[in-house]
Amino acid sequence: MPRALQDRRERVLLVGLARSSSETSSAESSLDELEALADTAGADTVERVLQVRGTPDPATYIGKGKAKEVVELARMLEADAIIFDDELSPAQGRNLEDVAAVNPLAPNALKILDRTGLILDVFSQHAHSAEGKLQVELAQIDYMVPRLRGWGEVLSRIGGATGGGGGRAPIGTRGPGETQLEVDRRRIQRRLKSLKKDLADLERTRKVKRRGRDRSGVAQISLVGYTNAGKSTLLNALTGAGVLVEDRLFSTLDPVTRKLSLPDGSEAVLTDTVGFVRKLPHQLVQAFRSTLEETVEADLLLHVVDSSADDPQAQVAAVESVLTEIGADRITRVIALNKADRISEEERDRIEKMFPEGVFVSAINKEGSSELLDVIRARLDAARRIAVFEIPFDRGDVRSALHDGSEILQETFGEDRMRVVVKATGPVVARFKEFLSTEPELMENDAG
Repeated sequence: MPRALQDRRERVLLVGLARSSSETSSAESSLDELEALADTAGADTVERVLQVRGTPDPATYIGKGKAKEVVELARMLEADAIIFDDELSPAQGRNLEDVAAVNPLAPNALKILDRTGLILDVFSQHAHSAEGKLQVELAQIDYMVPRLRGWGEVLSRIGGATGGGGGRAPIGTRGPGETQLEVDRRRIQRRLKSLKKDLADLERTRKVKRRGRDRSGVAQISLVGYTNAGKSTLLNALTGAGVLVEDRLFSTLDPVTRKLSLPDGSEAVLTDTVGFVRKLPHQLVQAFRSTLEETVEADLLLHVVDSSADDPQAQVAAVESVLTEIGADRITRVIALNKADRISEEERDRIEKMFPEGVFVSAINKEGSSELLDVIRARLDAARRIAVFEIPFDRGDVRSALHDGSEILQETFGEDRMRVVVKATGPVVARFKEFLSTEPELMENDAG
């Protein structure tokens, strides 16, 4: 089969590892996701290899003998790349290239890639905003720096989002644009410093906008969930946002915020954020931390679950892991069991037992939307806390902000300060925490 030009879809062979025979089903599921990631990146899977092995081989991940078999199979199938379903260490990447006798500078060289590199590649294609592009580039450089001595020759081919050729760039070559094998580490450090400064500027702008929303007293809700669970579709169904919806992984990277009308006539702000996957690269979580702060500072998390997925519990566990990492694990949640139109009654019963507090919805036909909005309203009411503030008379700005952003339950005036009892969202209370009363029992009495 003759090699086509850049715009043809690449052929890839996937390699996974199960720690025991009892874990093969989970490992196959992970390979399914890796195949979907490869498809999103522009590649067709020609074969999958799953090895049962107690622990990964520190040198070649799957052992030298098995690595030789995989390389021979890849060449026989005329694959362009071998993608491993875990993050390879720099040494493992270098050793696997040695097994494959790869000359990365040769045309049509067989590539050795890992899951992290593939996810970064997908992110680089789907980042559209200035902030999203900067965040992806920061994650890519963070991933590449330790590999300069290991996969240096592979990285030398990286030439930006189009690969420098005007057509579709091959997987693994859509990077931040470094083109020299002998890349200067000081140059990288200067670029990192510039990226962090630019992101800090954008983060300040985001915080100003968020403070404005806090002052308005409008509740903040963040959509979270596994990638392709239907978050953007649900955002459209609930708010009429009209955002892009694609049946692909990570079609949404840039946060989208819209107003949400609740059953009692009040409004909330609903923000769609980047989706999560199993084994989400730590570099991405760190790079997208400023964006994910929308989630950390939310009053409520609307966790969208694909009820038609083979293993929704595993997807929920992956999302919960990231929420814990970013410090959002204690925020009140509402679980929306999406894609209810795709499951049978028997499957619905099974899912309901997994998530007894979940609300079945179909973002496509708006089934369950009214019930979901009722639950959201009830949970928001429960999430608002009663707090007591002691405010000096010369800080009328704080009193004014509390009046604008919360429900005033009681207000009394002393000799040099005013005592204000409010029912407010978490962000409002956190914003004025320096004025919180040091007598918590007062708060309990006022709550009653």
